[in-house]
Amino acid sequence: MSPLSGSKRSVVALALIFCSGGSLLFAQEQSATEISHQVRDLFEHAAKAVVKIHGIDEHSEICGTGFFVDPTGTLYTAYTVGGEAGNFTIEFNGKKYPARQLLADIRSGTAMLKVDETTPALPIGKSEELKVATPVVAIGYPLDLRETPSFGMIAGFDQKCLGRYFSTTHLRVNLPTQRGEAGAPLLNMKGEVVGIVVSSLENNSACYAVPIEAAEKIRTDFVRFGEARHGWVGINVSEAAQPVEGSRAEMKQIIEDTPAARSGIKPGDILLQVGRKKITQPEDVLDASFFITAGDVVPITVMRGNQKLTFNVRASLHPASQNVPMLPDGTQLPAAAAALRSNQAIPLKLSSESQHTP
Repeated sequence: MSPLSGSKRSVVALALIFCSGGSLLFAQEQSATEISHQVRDLFEHAAKAVVKIHGIDEHSEICGTGFFVDPTGTLYTAYTVGGEAGNFTIEFNGKKYPARQLLADIRSGTAMLKVDETTPALPIGKSEELKVATPVVAIGYPLDLRETPSFGMIAGFDQKCLGRYFSTTHLRVNLPTQRGEAGAPLLNMKGEVVGIVVSSLENNSACYAVPIEAAEKIRTDFVRFGEARHGWVGINVSEAAQPVEGSRAEMKQIIEDTPAARSGIKPGDILLQVGRKKITQPEDVLDASFFITAGDVVPITVMRGNQKLTFNVRASLHPASQNVPMLPDGTQLPAAAAALRSNQAIPLKLSSESQHTP
C-alpha cells in the first residue's frame, strides 16, 4: 500500500481532530445531562421535607423556607424567618399546619419550629467535607412560587464580610437567592444538609449559609437544657509576632474573675487548641468559641515558653446571654457593661488590632 501524500495526511489529521473534539463535546454533554438528572432526582426526593413558612411579626406578614430534621416535626429555618415572628403556619403536602417556635438564636442566625405531625426529614451532612467549587443545591420558596431548586457551588469559607466578623465561619455560595428563600436547606450531591441559607449578597447573585454544625450545636443545647447555652471563658487574643508550634494566636488579656483566669492561663501564652479545634491564627478562635457550651469543661492547650500545657476550663454563660443589671435610669452597671464591651458577643474575642486578614 502506498504511503499517504502530504495533503491526504492533513485531511486525516483534521478528521481525527474533529472526531476528538466531537467526542469531547459529546462527553461534556453527557456529563451535563448526568448532573441535570442527579439534581432533579435530589430535588424530587428532598423537596418532600422542605416547607413554606408563614408568620406575622410586629410589622407585617413574613414568608420563608424551612425543612424538617426529624420525623417528629422539628424544622430548621433562618432567624430572619422564625426568630421574631409568631402565629406560624407551614405548608407541605398541599396542606397548612400550625407551628410553634422552639428556639430562636440570633448568634447562629437560626431558629427551630415544631409541628405536631409525623413528617419526612432530611439527613444531616458535614460542611467540613466541602471544598471550594463543590457543587451544592438549595431548595426554597421564592416569592409566591412553588418549591424551587437552585444549583451552584461553594465559593468560599468566610469569617467576615465587609469588615464584620461572623459568629462562626459561613459558607459563601455562588447561588442566586430571592425573597422567601431564607431558611432553605443547602444540600450536597448526596442529598444531605450541609448548611442553612441565611442571607443574600449584593444583587442576590450569591448567598451565605450557616454551616449545619452550627444549627446542630444549638439543637443539642436545646435538647440538653431547653435553651441555647453560649459559653465563655474570658480570653482576648491578638496576633503574635512569630508563630509558635504553627500558631500566631497569643493571649493578650485574661479577663478578671473568668473561667480562664481561674484556670491558670496567662497573658503571653500561645493558643494551640480549644476543644477539638486547632488554632493557627487569631480568627480561628471564632469557630472554636462558637461551639463552647456553658457548663462544659473545655480543654485549652497553650505553649508557655518551651512547655505545652493543657488547662481544663469549665465555661460559664456568656455575658451577652445573661440579663445585664441596670440602674433605674437604664444605665448598665459598670462591671456588666465592661464585660459586654470586652467580648462583643464573642466568647473568645479578637482584639481590635488583630481584626485583619492575616
